[in-house]
Amino acid sequence: MAIEVHSAVGRYDDFYEVVGVKKPGGAGCWCMAFRDSRVPNDGRAQYMRDECSAEPGPGVLAYVDGEVAGWCSVAPRSTYRRLMSSRTIPFVDDRDAWSIVCFVVRPPFRRRGLMHELLEGAVAHAAAHGAEVVEGYPVTVDGDERVDVISGYVGTSRLFQAAGFSQASETTGHSGGRPRVIMRRELAR
Repeated sequence: MAIEVHSAVGRYDDFYEVVGVKKPGGAGCWCMAFRDSRVPNDGRAQYMRDECSAEPGPGVLAYVDGEVAGWCSVAPRSTYRRLMSSRTIPFVDDRDAWSIVCFVVRPPFRRRGLMHELLEGAVAHAAAHGAEVVEGYPVTVDGDERVDVISGYVGTSRLFQAAGFSQASETTGHSGGRPRVIMRRELAR
């Protein structure tokens, strides 16, 4: 299984394949909850098309044997409207950390470790664009406890630890009833 992770810049159709395809009972996520939830549903596709047309782009995509398999949203925290005004996820310091806010892996590709590949690709993408520090806001888990897809879109503290992140702060945020923490990784400059 050959896995590659690439920037979403110039790859809107692949982004759409992962997050924009209509699901039974509704539309795809479009990755707007943290970016700008004020954008109306009928404007979200164009918003993300625009995001995918210029550097640094809205995130990274994973490919398995050439087929798009997953998505990770990563960008400077200052570009995420919801994070800038969050009452539950505090700022650790005054640097504009790059934030990893969500993961999506298409069903046929789950349970293959793609979130690890997406996370490393997100860190590399942030570093290539001059980031000093990257952070995520995963749920905490105990031992080998599994997390459901709904809660797990933010990742787990175990996932981030495996990628060299350390817990920087607690939050008052939750996902699926599980507490969330701020995990950070300093990048060499």
